[in-house]
Amino acid sequence: MTRASLALARRALFNALRRPQFLAPLVIFPTLFLAVNTGGLNRTTSLPGFPAVDGFLDFQLAAAITQSLLLGGVGTGIAAALDIESGFFDRLVASPIPRAAIVLGRILASAAIAVLQVAWFLVLGMIFGVEPKGGVLGLLLVLVIGVLAGAGFGALGVFLALRARNASTVQGLFPIVFVILFASSAFFPADLLSSPADVVAAYNPLSYIADGIREPIAFGRAAAPILEGIAAAAGLTALTVGASVLALRGRLGET
Repeated sequence: MTRASLALARRALFNALRRPQFLAPLVIFPTLFLAVNTGGLNRTTSLPGFPAVDGFLDFQLAAAITQSLLLGGVGTGIAAALDIESGFFDRLVASPIPRAAIVLGRILASAAIAVLQVAWFLVLGMIFGVEPKGGVLGLLLVLVIGVLAGAGFGALGVFLALRARNASTVQGLFPIVFVILFASSAFFPADLLSSPADVVAAYNPLSYIADGIREPIAFGRAAAPILEGIAAAAGLTALTVGASVLALRGRLGET
């Protein structure tokens, strides 16, 4: 199982690195969005009730990371769907490898790409003046949450690919990604959201993931938001990995 999963993860990772047209949007689009938000909403930090931060970039960096990881999940789903369309998936099924490795390999590749995504935004933020309040340990905690979330979003992408079976359907879910993200506290403090957005954000796991990433960057190392972020990312990953494995079994049962 482990050997096959790692081999498939390497294949998926190398394919992604060989195709920058698929990998680059995962960081370029959120980076542009980050620049627009930071430039246009910088003065919102002076609003009553806005948490004390050095600048809006410090607050917004977690949103960009979460957005990038979500896009990575969509990209993973598209890549998995393309494997199904090309017949590579059927060749894997016919080969003597554990079936779960087909899913786990793709998810491991998503986790590896998540490391690059998180590192990109952390370095970018520090270049433009962000000083992570959590220090080196805080950056490691951001990486842990990011990798867990990246794996979870990747597993969700694989699940959607196995259910949809074509890349165009998975790509069509792109707008829904942003609806879910905007219905969280990723871009704006939860205390300043109006009803019903505040209620939705309180139950949205992306709020806890973004807040967990944000804590070591903008505030410090308070245990509660970080632990909640890790728990939300881990719970999401467990749920989506289980769902993708069940979807694989369902698909194999149909063929």
